[in-house]
Amino acid sequence: MRTGNEPLQARSPLKIRCGLALWGLLWAVAGAVAFADFGRPEWAAACAALAMVAAADLFMVIRHIRQGPHYQPGKDVPPYEPDRGRNDAFGIRSNPNRRRGSRP
Repeated sequence: MRTGNEPLQARSPLKIRCGLALWGLLWAVAGAVAFADFGRPEWAAACAALAMVAAADLFMVIRHIRQGPHYQPGKDVPPYEPDRGRNDAFGIRSNPNRRRGSRP
């Protein structure tokens, strides 16, 4: 089932993104430690910079999860109302007689 009226108000799967950010943070920290042990400071610095980016992403994802159903809907939050043939972002009404991919 859809959880938003994509692409206008798509909802992000924040739990998956949180897991991926945590996984990336762990690998980047492990890479920084391993490269520092092997005497490769350039690669260690690159991994440390990547770890900082992953940590910032993890911080933002956790913040959005804590903000509630606006960012992370639960099973009790219904999906957004479907488009019903009107694309309000561009003001174009869909015509059932028009071929797909043709210009209005």
